[in-house]
Amino acid sequence: MSEFRKCARTAEAAMRSVFPATPLQLNAHLSARFGADIWLKREDLTPVRSYKLRGAFNAMRKCRATDPDQRIFVCASAGNHAQGVAFMCKHFDVQGVIFMPVTTPQQKIFKTQVFGGENVEIRLVGDYFDDTLAAAQSYCAEAGAAFLSPFDDENVIEGQASVAVEIEAQLGRAPDHIILPVGGGGLSSGIYSYFGATTDYTLVEPEGGMSLAAALDATHPVTLAHVDSFVDGAAVARIGDKTFARLATMDPAHVLAAPEDRICATMLEMLNVEGIVLEPAGALAVDVLTDVADQIRGKTVVCVTSGGNFDFERLPEVKERAQRYSGVKKYFILRMPQRPGALRDFLETLGPEDDIARFEYLKKSARNFGSVLIGIETSKPENFEALFERIAAAGMTFTDITNDETLGQFVL
Repeated sequence: MSEFRKCARTAEAAMRSVFPATPLQLNAHLSARFGADIWLKREDLTPVRSYKLRGAFNAMRKCRATDPDQRIFVCASAGNHAQGVAFMCKHFDVQGVIFMPVTTPQQKIFKTQVFGGENVEIRLVGDYFDDTLAAAQSYCAEAGAAFLSPFDDENVIEGQASVAVEIEAQLGRAPDHIILPVGGGGLSSGIYSYFGATTDYTLVEPEGGMSLAAALDATHPVTLAHVDSFVDGAAVARIGDKTFARLATMDPAHVLAAPEDRICATMLEMLNVEGIVLEPAGALAVDVLTDVADQIRGKTVVCVTSGGNFDFERLPEVKERAQRYSGVKKYFILRMPQRPGALRDFLETLGPEDDIARFEYLKKSARNFGSVLIGIETSKPENFEALFERIAAAGMTFTDITNDETLGQFVL
């Protein structure tokens, strides 16, 4: 047995005094849909609703073993890592100083404080994470505190590998295929290092933040010029140096992209069909099943649902993006003649399953035509083809702006 596997098993055993193993559940709905035994490793069911407390526990445990006098631990995070660190600060009865961006939603600040109680102090610094991280590292140097990295630390990687230890024990063996979300790489590198070549892998990143794919292409970590922050638990501009060192042998063909809007559809499906609440990053492994359906048929597959810290204030946005992805909702700008009865003429083009979700019109003086922003919901995507034909037959012109990201930022 490798030294890493031994350390991961030791970490997993030590965790049992803090929280129970998360369940590995056979999902009948997904299994029937993809013709495979699909198991969900429910990391969304840890005490902090993500796997992040594993790495925080192991890093803190090993730090205190070598330096029992270390009483101050620091992290910079706007999400799950902060909550994991806060939980472990309370467990070990040490002081945590958690730096978060000023723009962090109040719900995340509140949950972090609840998990840490009197053992944590939250400092809001900077509008952007880079400023927050710099402040945290500066404080560490001044206070002689220990910095807890969210992923790029060997002890954190070792702690996240405890997920693999549990899967092996619960399944009785390594799965045929395991699907893992990737952000900074702590979870994926830990599980990859633990299972090695005993299983097949699919690693999935959000389409707007493929830092691992970029690193594999360049053969070293690179910083992405732009990252879509929607999948906030996995939208990382640069894969960790230590995590990439463990993932560098991964076949690039096994690293897939999940479109953000499709992730929203997966989140809604898991909520409506299974009653499982997943955050965007937590849905990545399930979302990519569609892309590997031919590879996994007849096999035993484990999807790691990495987190369930979803703020339901985001639900309208998730539903909106899911509808746009599935093609049942579109936005367009209609050029309408400014004359009595024009609106009635447009309404008569709507089909029995078409519903107006948005309508904004401002009459322009001294003009023959005006522009109308319209949002239409319908029951199936093919309804739009017929609707657009009827609009054209009525002599009206329109521009579909559903997928125009630039324009959408201002009007949608």
